[in-house]
Amino acid sequence: GKVLLVVNVASECGFTRQYAPLEKIHREHAEEGLVVLGFPSNDFGGQEPGTNEQIREFCQSKFDVTFPLFDKIRVKGEEKHPLYTALTGAKSPFPGEVKWNFGKFLISRDGRIVQRFESRDEPDSEQVLGAIRKELAAK
Repeated sequence: GKVLLVVNVASECGFTRQYAPLEKIHREHAEEGLVVLGFPSNDFGGQEPGTNEQIREFCQSKFDVTFPLFDKIRVKGEEKHPLYTALTGAKSPFPGEVKWNFGKFLISRDGRIVQRFESRDEPDSEQVLGAIRKELAAK
């Protein structure tokens, strides 16, 4: 029953600054039913080398992150987590491997993958926010 924004995150990436707008969006739209979900991954350039605890501490101390951060997973390759197999696999409406950190998938209240955004798509851009608002309005 929630709208989800699923993001593969990393602490030592040029896009790490996106934690701030992701947290802002999470807080501003939580009551409407949005949940941002962060999935740390070290798959791109070794940019998430820390332990799960180190990652959580970094995110809380640097960006005051309150949205759910999961244990570090693989988002590409042979050891890809089943979530990312579903998000990027042949049956996905947006197939193809995640290209870099901070790729985003928007999931509707009924569990459909409705939009995919790349790393360069800023979380607080009108493109991303517009898609989120559209899904939140769909009851």
